[in-house]
Amino acid sequence: MLRKPRNVVLLIAVVCAFAVPGHAFSQSSHRQVIVIEIDSVLAADTNQGVDPQLGPMGTRLRKLFHYTTYHLVSTESRRTEMGKVIEFSMPGGRILHIQPREIDGNMIAMEVLLFDGEKPLLTTDLKLPNKGRLIVGGPHYEQGALIISIAANMAPDQSSPGAVTTAAEAK
Repeated sequence: MLRKPRNVVLLIAVVCAFAVPGHAFSQSSHRQVIVIEIDSVLAADTNQGVDPQLGPMGTRLRKLFHYTTYHLVSTESRRTEMGKVIEFSMPGGRILHIQPREIDGNMIAMEVLLFDGEKPLLTTDLKLPNKGRLIVGGPHYEQGALIISIAANMAPDQSSPGAVTTAAEAK
């Protein structure tokens, strides 16, 4: 008669052991959403000034780079979950992959890869402050250079990933 109670206790222990990881998995599946915003800017020496759509970023670009023209080519904002790669189509057929990896205090760690076809042009790991912006002087594009602005923002958890906003929708 002692064997039956032991089997019941063993069965309850096994059920509890499987139930706890299931509960932990359901909590960890609720991941932090990151909003990534990409601005692509054509910088050239064509004496056309700064595109008003660039706003305050135009002033920063003039201080960082020495071109006479800055034109906003495209803007795209997308949401992704921590750990997932998000892909942006860039001017000139380039592809930008960004993978937010972790949050360290107010900093968002991410991996950034820029491709020209299958050829990687840029591979880097970086940390941006929440709502921070990184400006990268990029590759040759049309009659100048492509400048890429990358911004990252921690979004509230209830936002759904995958939402896309383009420059045309923002107008």
